[in-house]
Amino acid sequence: MTSSDPITRTERLLRSCRGEPVDRPPVWLMRQAGRYLPEYRRVREGVSFLEMCADVDRAVEVSLQPLELVGTEAVIFFSDIFTPIPGMGVEVDFAPGPVVAEPLRSLAQVEKLRVADPRETVPFVFEILRTLRAELEGPQVPLLGFAGAPFTLAAYLVEGGGSKDFAQLKRMMWTAPEVLRELLARLTDLTVEYLGAQIEAGAQAVQLFDTWAGILSPQDYREWVLPTHREIAARLDRRAAPLILFVNNGAHVFDQTLESGADVLSLDWRVDMAAAAAQAGGRVSLQGNLDPCTLAAPPDEIEAQVHTLAAAAAPARGLILNLGHGCLPDTPVEGVRAFTAAARSLAGGAK
Repeated sequence: MTSSDPITRTERLLRSCRGEPVDRPPVWLMRQAGRYLPEYRRVREGVSFLEMCADVDRAVEVSLQPLELVGTEAVIFFSDIFTPIPGMGVEVDFAPGPVVAEPLRSLAQVEKLRVADPRETVPFVFEILRTLRAELEGPQVPLLGFAGAPFTLAAYLVEGGGSKDFAQLKRMMWTAPEVLRELLARLTDLTVEYLGAQIEAGAQAVQLFDTWAGILSPQDYREWVLPTHREIAARLDRRAAPLILFVNNGAHVFDQTLESGADVLSLDWRVDMAAAAAQAGGRVSLQGNLDPCTLAAPPDEIEAQVHTLAAAAAPARGLILNLGHGCLPDTPVEGVRAFTAAARSLAGGAK
């Protein structure tokens, strides 16, 4: 995957998503705008997380920070996977993760959920995206949108908050499958509408975060999760914006994610990149998958790990360098800079 012609950062990312020739892999990081940056903490001071997500000026500012501060090559807008959920009629707070006032356990509760137009329920999201797209048009930096996947959103909605095993949700699969199926159907509709509106507002690629799908067995993943991924991929205009799918802790279902219809599969650090690339071949591009804790290593070790990672991914049709999960709050800023610099040091790249 080489090209002698210089390309913009936007072209590099989109070509990598689609498996087209590039000079080197692009690089960005999940949670690249966050607490590890002193500049982010200053903007967040005195503002709650929910207020921050709805504050267009602040959200735009922190979305752009990693571009100059750590050398990332794409911008993902600042928000949360639960941002559109209150528009369904669900009372949500953050402490710090999502906490649902009344967990959804009955069909009557699920049937009350609205799938409203996100342009009306969360208009600030699209103002943030439009503002960012205008800011990034000149330097030709790609803008990413994102959403939580239906199963992960359902996990919080049924459980009422975070959990180690989401036992309430998994019991529902056996005791009230009709409730869970209806909930997933409504959340799938919401996700399609939300991502579609993000693309309309300027997102050039979108990522679907399925943080908790990895708690399922391969059989349960195939029954409960894969159909939602397939439907979202089929209903989105992926010619306008490629779809990236991230299934955390999903090494055991990687072969099934190849059937999702996504353009890019984002891998966590538990997945062997070489084996995944060999299996993926020309079917999808890959993203990932450096362990976030590696960013605490010396710069030369980070560079060595990035070069090893890129070589392992060579059989895949395309690669986007990223972490295997998000930046941790105590991530050294110099480690993030070393990671993005290492990406630019790959063959054909410029320091």
